[in-house]
Order: sequence, then structure tokens, then C-alpha cells
Amino acid sequence: MAAELPFEQPLAELRGKIEELRKFGTDKKIDFADEISRLEERFIKLEDELYANLTVAHKIQIAKFPQRPTTLDYIQEIFTDYVEFHGDRLYGDDLAIVGGIAKFNGIPVTVVGHQKGKDTKDNIARNFGMPHPEGFRKALRLMQQANKFKRPIITFIDVKGAYPGAAAEERGQAEAIARNLHEMSSFGVPIICIVIGEGGSGGALALGVGNRVLMLEHSIYAVISPEGAASILYKDASKSLLAAENMKITAQDIFELGVIDDIVPEPRGGAHRDLTQQAQLIQQAIGKHLTELQQLNELELREHRFHKFRTIGKTALLGG
Repeated sequence: MAAELPFEQPLAELRGKIEELRKFGTDKKIDFADEISRLEERFIKLEDELYANLTVAHKIQIAKFPQRPTTLDYIQEIFTDYVEFHGDRLYGDDLAIVGGIAKFNGIPVTVVGHQKGKDTKDNIARNFGMPHPEGFRKALRLMQQANKFKRPIITFIDVKGAYPGAAAEERGQAEAIARNLHEMSSFGVPIICIVIGEGGSGGALALGVGNRVLMLEHSIYAVISPEGAASILYKDASKSLLAAENMKITAQDIFELGVIDDIVPEPRGGAHRDLTQQAQLIQQAIGKHLTELQQLNELELREHRFHKFRTIGKTALLGG
């Protein structure tokens, strides 16, 4: 069973009481069926109330949860015949971004995404999922190859932000991100981007210029982290929750603003509760949107992408 999130503690405590009572009854050969039934009804009611009223703070906790499935988890579940490619052919291989060729429902595609670590050692190797310039250049190399051979591109976005260290800046972090934005806008193949956890700043945008941009139900997408925004707006990083509420970073808020095209549902409690079910939901969403995009030719795909990003925010400004 997945670990509990902080806001799920009341559920964990009630579940513990149910198990304790069930074990005690078994050990002492006492029938507590009625009491257990009442507690289980109370658990279901509490669970319904909790997940029906998730706050921004709750969604941030789910999106950042270390046990949340990663790009490689979804690649393994959704795609077949995956072959991973390495290196940017300029500097080195950045493990914070993974990608390669695979088949989606029998169709050759290129899949690229941010990759966080599964444990401390893996996180250090992958720089906690924060790419250096060579990571973005590796992603671009793979996407250019996809465009050359007419393969659809699927990207998975899950990043706090591009790595802000001095070494990354020295190797051209901003230029690498800007080039990805420019190149992705010109590709003549379908591009579907999915925010699966955190979508942070330029690190997310570098893989986010798609014909369709989707978000998982409990993921977040922002131009800056709530802590960073609070430091700038309120001169106090501890006011990050207030900043997050005003920034409108949840999938539901961003969908209403017209920034994304679809929200992919998650299993109750979040994607980490059932990887197989979550992968099936993502696969269905990709299949739906890819089928629609495959009806467009190269010029129409470029124009569609251009129009999409040029009109972001217009609906909200006009009031619907």
C-alpha cells in the first residue's frame, strides 16, 4: 500500500482502528462485526468528503509526492518496443530527461519526458529531475529525429524547473530552453504533452509546446514555484500557499483559463494509488487526441499549434 499523504492522516488513523479491532476480535474470538461495519461506513464517508474537497495545498502535496509515477513508469505501462537513446551529441547525457522510440498501439512514436529518481541515489544521479542544458538538447535531438521520420511526439512533463546552477547557465540553459520552444513550434508532426506531476517554469515549457497539452487531475503547472512567487510577491516564502491559490496552478484552474486542452482523471487518492489504472487512463487520452491530430497535414499541424498558443488567455480575458 502506498504511503499516506499528510492530509490523509485521519483516514490512516481510522483504517488502523478498523484493522486493530478486526485483529483483536480474531485473537479473542469475539464478534465485532457490527462495530467494524459502522467504522467502515464512517471511513467511506470521510474518504468521500476528503477527496471531494481537495484544496490547492492538497493537490500540491499529491503532485510532489515522491511515490507518484514517473515518465519511465508510464513508458513501461503504455508503450511497447521502447528503445532509450542517450546524449545530446554536444556535451553529455543528462539522466533528468529520458526518451527514445517506442510503439503506441502499434504506431511508431517518439516519447520524451522528465525523470525524477526513485530513491536518494537515483535522485542524485538524475539531479532530482531538474535538467541541465544537455538534457533539453537531448530531448530536442530526439524530437528533430521524430520530425524527420514523421513520428508523433509524446512528452511527459514532471519538473520543479530547469536546474538553476552556475554550470547549467555557463552551458547555455536559457538558450537550450528557447531553442526547444522555437523548434517544437515548427514541427510538422502531432505533439501531445502531458503534465504528470509538477510543471515548473521553463523546464516544463521546454517540453510543452504541443498541439494538445493535457494534465493529470492532481498535477500542477506554473511559471514559478509557489515558494519562489511568495518570495517575490510577499517577501516571505512561508506564504507559498497564498501565492499558489492566487497563481491558479491546478489542472482545473488552468483548464478554465484555456491553457490546457484536457484533464486526465486519476484514481481516488492520486496516480500513485494505482499505476495500471492511471496508465490506462493516459493511454485512452493519448489515443483520442492522437487520432484527431492524425487527420491534419504538416501545415495544418503547425498552424494549429501556432493558433493554440497565440490565443491562450483570450477566452478568460473576454469572459468566456
